[in-house]
This record gives sequence, structure tokens and C-alpha cells, in this order.
Amino acid sequence: MKAVYYEEHGDTDVIQYDELPDPEVGRDECLVEMKAGGLNHLDVWTRRGMPSPGEFPHIPGSDGAGVVQEVGEDVTRFEAGDRVAVAPATSCGTCEFCRDGDYSLCENFMLIGEHTTGVHSELSALHEDNLVPIPDDVSFVRAAAAPLVFQTAWRMLTTRAEVQQGENVLVHGASGGVGHAAVQIAANAGAEVWATASSDAKLELAAECGADHLINYDEDDFVSAIKGDTDGRGADVVVDHIGAATWQDSITACTQGARLVTCGATTGPNPETDITQIFWKQLDIMGSTMGTPGEMDDVLSLVWDGTLTPYVRDVLPMSETDRAHEMLQDREGFGSVVVVPDDEYEAGTYEDVTGSV
Repeated sequence: MKAVYYEEHGDTDVIQYDELPDPEVGRDECLVEMKAGGLNHLDVWTRRGMPSPGEFPHIPGSDGAGVVQEVGEDVTRFEAGDRVAVAPATSCGTCEFCRDGDYSLCENFMLIGEHTTGVHSELSALHEDNLVPIPDDVSFVRAAAAPLVFQTAWRMLTTRAEVQQGENVLVHGASGGVGHAAVQIAANAGAEVWATASSDAKLELAAECGADHLINYDEDDFVSAIKGDTDGRGADVVVDHIGAATWQDSITACTQGARLVTCGATTGPNPETDITQIFWKQLDIMGSTMGTPGEMDDVLSLVWDGTLTPYVRDVLPMSETDRAHEMLQDREGFGSVVVVPDDEYEAGTYEDVTGSV
């Protein structure tokens, strides 16, 4: 099979697209012909070596969608011909958190493509628990762009922060995968949404996703903007996956009793923190990682019916995955980037949903 892979960590020039052995299919696995693969910023971190996957050559990619070609003898949920998307989280299955149904808290929690072999290849062998069905009217490109970012944003806002109708929600990085999903989820919950991004063009698309107030962080101070719009009150919920560059100001932007929820730190994990604001305002600082199978089902049901929609900034052939990584690390465009096998791309047999909101 053809696959995207790299044999060492480094810049985008380590990425290759060439022949690798077909995967072997286990008793509880499905062999999936991958029709599309979604990229996330974690693909950039993994390629750089954070964390190291441990074995090379490493096939990246946590998100993907395709058609089941073959099933192992113990598989009960799928059969050949089924259209599926990848649910990328894995866990030990036996600890107290897994027994309680929340494997995202498992100490052995891992992501396909980050810690183990990914799905940016023509074929992937995946445990049946790591697959979800796709309705016939949903394209593979759209399905590949949805699971990781929408599950992550759903858990952040719905389970952890418990956003309510009428609350003020500030979403940083609204042009990225998690960011544009968070804008839609908050708006769908009836919140008033402030979105930050680096250009007016990106902010226009954030408005299409449901943002009520737009802040160009290269030109305006987001604390002053939201405080000014709310008569000094600030945000009830702040979604911050940016890290060091925004962390302290995110705390300042919070109103009394607010919730600040984070799932990442793309600008650095060790920001300065004014602890006096945290206790004086009685803030809740919440971490969030991925989600449960039930949360995946809940959010994907809204993606499948069109209530929430992944925005795809570009669709590229897998041989241009290096370009896809550059788009993510340089923050070009709005939404997710999707790659498809070169044969599919050249034949034009994939559905291009670029720009769909």
C-alpha cells in the first residue's frame, strides 16, 4: 500500500509518501480502505518528536474515513462495505476510569497516529471500537475532518465547562480545528460568542460559524474588547488552547466564578499565572482531553445532521502531506486540512467540500 510516513523526527522534509507493507488484520480489527485523512496540529507536534511514537517508519494521522474491506473473526459491529470514520482514542480498558466509561482519564490513554500507527495511508487495520459509522449522505472528506476536533471541543464546552444559554463565551484561535468547532458548539448552546483570530478574513468565517463578536488579536486587545462589550463583566467561559501567549490575559478576561478550559498549549506550556485573580474571582481552571465514546456519538450526531459542520480549508493528495503540515504550523487558512490517496485525488473520485460551513 501507499502511505504517508517518516523515519525520523524533523521538519516537513522528513515526510514521505511511498510503499509500505499492507497491515495485518487482527481478530477484533477491520481492514479499512482509507478515502480521506484529517490533519490536526498534533500531527505537527508528533512529527517534531513530541511525543515520540517509538517506532519507525511512523504513519501519522488520527482522523480518517473510508470503507471496511475485511473484518476479523471476532468483529461484531461492522462488515465489509460499511462506511466508517476513525474514533482515534485508545485506553487500557480495565482501570477505574475506563470501568466508569471515561477512558480519556485513563493513565494509559493514547491516540492513534500520535502514540501508535496512524491512518494516513491507503489501508489501515483498526480495532472495531475505534470506528464509527458514517451516514451515506456524509462525504468522506467531511467525516475525516470531524471526529478529533469536534469531540475535543464538545467535551470542553459541554461536559467540562457546562456552557449555558445566555453565557458569554470567549474562544481563542477560532480559525483552527478545535476553535471553529468550539464556536459552533457554544453558539448552538445559545451562548453569546466572542472569537479571536489573526485576520479579518478568518473572522468573517468565524462569524459564519456563529460568532457574535470578532476580535483580531493582531490589532486589538481581547480583554479590552470583551470587557468593553459587557460593561466590564467579561467572559463566563474562556476556551484557551493557545497557552503561554494568551493564558494570563484569558484569566483577566474572566468574570467572577468563570470557567477557563484548556486542551492544549501551542505557544508554550509554562505561562506566568496571577494566582490572586484565580482565588479572588473564584475561577475554575479546567483541563480537557478528547472525550468518551458517548460524547463522540453525541457530537457526531450533530455533525452528521448538519447542525455542526467541519470547515475544510483545503484537500490535498497524500503526496503533498508536507504542504498540509506547513499550512497547519503556519496557521494558513480556516478549519481543517484533509489529504486523500493520490489515486483518488488524480481521478477526482473524492468529494471536495473545501470551504463548507
